[in-house]
Amino acid sequence: MKTGKILVAAVAVTVFGIVVGMITCGWLFNWMYQLKPAYVWKPMEGFPGVPFLLWTFVLNIILTVVYVVINKGIPGGNKFIKGLLFGLGVWAVGTLPGMLATYTFMVVAPPVVVYWTIVRLIETPLKGLLIAAIYGK
Repeated sequence: MKTGKILVAAVAVTVFGIVVGMITCGWLFNWMYQLKPAYVWKPMEGFPGVPFLLWTFVLNIILTVVYVVINKGIPGGNKFIKGLLFGLGVWAVGTLPGMLATYTFMVVAPPVVVYWTIVRLIETPLKGLLIAAIYGK
């Protein structure tokens, strides 16, 4: 494993996720968080903070290491297709079960659950693409 490339990929994915979150949740679709029940959200005055960034970075290191470990078994003619398929697989086994549990067991407006599911369907394969583009084979 190439530690430097793993860290660079994790930084890129972290920055990408932050930018997507700022554009979608922080601006374009922030009205979603006004849907009833609105009392479930913590008050947000600006960016979530350094602990959020650090934990996001750690999770993206793990995501990158998982790609590195399994990339030879991912179908696809090139690293970009492999990255997209990896991200789609992560979405299928991570986001979908989480959103089903959120919808079933939590008091969150159903349109928010649909919104999160769709945003992650777009974002997660792109994260896989970034990881594959940076890490290589």
